[in-house]
Amino acid sequence: MKPLSMTTPTDTTIEITRSFDAPISMVWRAHTEPELVKRWLTGPTGLTMPECEIDLRVGGAYRYVWAWDDNRMSAYGTFREIEAERRLLLTETFDIFPDNETLVEQVFGENGGQTVVRMSLHYDSKETRDGVLQSPMDEGLEASYQSLDKLISETV
Repeated sequence: MKPLSMTTPTDTTIEITRSFDAPISMVWRAHTEPELVKRWLTGPTGLTMPECEIDLRVGGAYRYVWAWDDNRMSAYGTFREIEAERRLLLTETFDIFPDNETLVEQVFGENGGQTVVRMSLHYDSKETRDGVLQSPMDEGLEASYQSLDKLISETV
């Protein structure tokens, strides 16, 4: 499996693309069902997700909590648009940066048994986007996606 690819199509946007050897229905469920999300969206080794709440409806909220050692971090937001097994549009705010709300669009597509997820992260400024690019976000997300690959292989 190829690692994720990351591009910067605009001064305020990061686009991440990753494919999975699974039908779209399975990848969609893994992104939208709390018990599945908790099993893979854990970043690098050592992190866990003890809390995951998802109210999957337009106007519904979600909240993720990651834990490691004696630390915790959370992300939360609201679903703005939902097209089942095709697209999610949501806001995202991390508790460590409470003044920075990001608009996130996830598009799911399937071709020949492979599902491609394209995630566009729209930031409030170039400075915010550049700060994210300097973080290890891509490494943590790829580690999570590798956990999703494993979850998929165990489920199939």
